[in-house]
Amino acid sequence: MNAAELLAPIVGPKNCLIEDADIAPYAVDWRGTYRGTPRAVLRPGSVEEVSAAIRACAAAGLAIVPAGGRTGLCGGAVVQDNGPPAVVISLERLNRIRDVDAKDFSLVAEAGCIIQNVQEAAAAAGRLFPLSWGAQGSAMVGGALSTNAGGIRTIRWGNARDLVLGLEVVLPDGRVLNDLRRVRKDNSGYALRHLFLGGEGTLGIITAAALRLVPALKRVETAFVAVPSPDAALSLLSRMLESGADVIAFELIRKECMQVVERYGLRTRMPMALESPWYVMVEIAAAHPAVPLKEMLEDTLAEAAEAGDCTDAVLAANEDQRAGFWRIREDYPDCQRRNGPYVGTDTAVPVSAVPRFLARVEKELVARWPEGELFMIGHAGDGNIHLGMGAPKGMDYKDWASRAAGLELLVNSIAVEMGGSFSAEHGIGQSKRHAMASLKDPVALDVMRAIKGAIDPDSLMNPGKMLPG
Repeated sequence: MNAAELLAPIVGPKNCLIEDADIAPYAVDWRGTYRGTPRAVLRPGSVEEVSAAIRACAAAGLAIVPAGGRTGLCGGAVVQDNGPPAVVISLERLNRIRDVDAKDFSLVAEAGCIIQNVQEAAAAAGRLFPLSWGAQGSAMVGGALSTNAGGIRTIRWGNARDLVLGLEVVLPDGRVLNDLRRVRKDNSGYALRHLFLGGEGTLGIITAAALRLVPALKRVETAFVAVPSPDAALSLLSRMLESGADVIAFELIRKECMQVVERYGLRTRMPMALESPWYVMVEIAAAHPAVPLKEMLEDTLAEAAEAGDCTDAVLAANEDQRAGFWRIREDYPDCQRRNGPYVGTDTAVPVSAVPRFLARVEKELVARWPEGELFMIGHAGDGNIHLGMGAPKGMDYKDWASRAAGLELLVNSIAVEMGGSFSAEHGIGQSKRHAMASLKDPVALDVMRAIKGAIDPDSLMNPGKMLPG
């Protein structure tokens, strides 16, 4: 019996995709780096169908690769090329908001809900779901939680795992772990949800989540600031955090990144002449409309300017200008792809170490690859910096990836040496398994393998991802 004959009765023939053209979108990652063809793509419409599909796959010895919005950057939702026979289970039809409780500041959403739709459901109830990043219009809840997504507001509300109260998960044997309780205090044993948050589908498939909401923002002020250095940026951050306002975003951008967006951005307009080596986007907010945010921001920027930590600043005068500021940051990944071949990283270090980290990385990368173009951009407020080098003009990706083969390991090693991480918010997937092997604490790897072996003894859940071979 082939995969279609086995699985179509569970989800219905139209939701069991087997034709090459139908499978193609699920067989490649967002960057086009990883490709792998599944035996079938299943689109279950309920947790019961997910459970039945997993039981059938397990009985047939078929591996299972969960997929959501497929916006990940590490190949985590793609079948491993030359790996075991596998089926993709797409959660896109599990897209209901099951419940919104404004008094409890919580919301229950299925795994296939698009993040932006969750934000809108929260807003309709007068609340805010604060998880936010450029792909929120297509990324889904299950994928965001499975990779512990970060984004621009981690500085204030944390990563995805910090916004989860409970989970519904289908385990590798088809049983459903129903832990959707929305209590804030629960000392009744292991916090099992944390096994699956950031677990990248290697232990089970998240089908729904109880999510924490926060008060809606009644006032928001945003500024684009020119700063002379990362040190100056951190001094500005300290001033902003001490101003009394909630700092909800603090992005550090090197001039070269701004220039790429200026060159390739279709809807972007630079807020100032690009004469500074570094820029900061800062956003502050309040849940009460009477909080004098604008005055707080202006006073803080004036103090920073007097101290030499700010050389120019533009405050968003209206929502359109604020959105324009954010387009610069959000369009950067697409513009970088248009700019040419690029080898990048996703690291985090303690916030205080950001200037030392950037200075050392720049020195070592420029010394080893003087022909490349250095880019640095990231969430400086939480220490997560994305940096890498673009290829010389005329060199294709394959040649540049070969030439700069040691770049990622070098940057990752420096981050870990400084007390940081080689994977800040994008997960491990396929692309960082080598880093797990060389940089992850061996005892931690032993514990992770023990957990994997206990929950998924046949290693059918998303094989070839996260854990080193």
